[in-house]
Amino acid sequence: MLHNLPIPQPDPLWAVLSKMEQDQRNDKLDLIVGVYRDENGVTPTMQAVQLAEQRLANEATSKAYKGLSGNTLFNASMTGLLVPNGAIAKTTTIQTVGGTGALRLLFDFIYALSPSATVWISNPGYINHEPIAQKAGLKTKTYPYLDSNGQLDEAAMLEHLSMAKPGDVVVLHGCCHNPSGVDLSEPQWKTLASLLASKQLTPLVDIAYLGLSDTMENELKGLHHLIGSLETVFIAASCSKNMGLYCERTGCAMVVSNTSQQPAIRSLFEQIARSNYSMPPEHGAAIAHLLLSDPTLNSNWQGELTFMRNRINHLRKQLSLALQEDERENRYAYLARGKGMFSLLPFSSSEMDILAARFGIYGTKTGRINIAGLKESQIPYLTEAIRQLAQQ
Repeated sequence: MLHNLPIPQPDPLWAVLSKMEQDQRNDKLDLIVGVYRDENGVTPTMQAVQLAEQRLANEATSKAYKGLSGNTLFNASMTGLLVPNGAIAKTTTIQTVGGTGALRLLFDFIYALSPSATVWISNPGYINHEPIAQKAGLKTKTYPYLDSNGQLDEAAMLEHLSMAKPGDVVVLHGCCHNPSGVDLSEPQWKTLASLLASKQLTPLVDIAYLGLSDTMENELKGLHHLIGSLETVFIAASCSKNMGLYCERTGCAMVVSNTSQQPAIRSLFEQIARSNYSMPPEHGAAIAHLLLSDPTLNSNWQGELTFMRNRINHLRKQLSLALQEDERENRYAYLARGKGMFSLLPFSSSEMDILAARFGIYGTKTGRINIAGLKESQIPYLTEAIRQLAQQ
């Protein structure tokens, strides 16, 4: 059997990561993988998470299965976090294996209902959206997202999406667009919602970085407008980044639609989960529920999240300012305007290879760097390397 085994293409992100790990330089910069790091270069466990874990350890009575939908208290807490009060009653939520598991479950759900649907994905966009949708059997197309100045190209985006057929699905980043850090403004969300409604398109909102650029209330305005304007909205959510629960693989999938359809939606959700991973892991979901439901833990978590957000925004501004020194034009001003963990450097794949080979600075081939993985003390070195590369 194994003589027919195909030679797989390496994942582009993990291929760069492997090269970085082989680099023996002590001053190398890992700006590849999307994790938050503090000034010591550590991805910390939040104190609120540690307190929640201590409570769970003290109160644990059983490790019995929770069911195909996972932790129902977690599901309710996440629904309350993401969905407006008026739409909670028409929301079906299932716990998943991280945000990636939520995406796969939703794409499987879409394929079961409409196998001829096309999934529209932003270009640039999250590198894993397209392969997950295609593995679920769905066709994919891209829509342009940025103009030549690295800003949102609203006209081009709307023009391409106007070519979608009724029943197609449009993948959107709820906030902190990966990889660009360029988000839609509130008026742009409203314009997009009108187009989706007129074309009978369904949005799938991937919201993996909530709380990392602004207050959650502000970050959720786009999603809430879609929910208030459209018949159906799909949501894939993750607790990896804003709670630091990376390895706990904690996420959920939601469908906001007609209340009468909820039993059928849940039944299909659970059938897909059953044939895939059966039930999701409990520990991270139990932690997340406590952070969202207990007033003291919630206050602690919000405080730590605010610190993380402020630090990321500070790093953005400092890097942008450092790169703008002695510049006649604000070529790097967009870095300060960006949202969340990621931004794109204006370099080609070959130039990113030079950045890694010559300076030991590693981002993805597309130019994406994880600003949340940067130490402030590393900004001068990164700035000088970018300047030297840009002058070639």
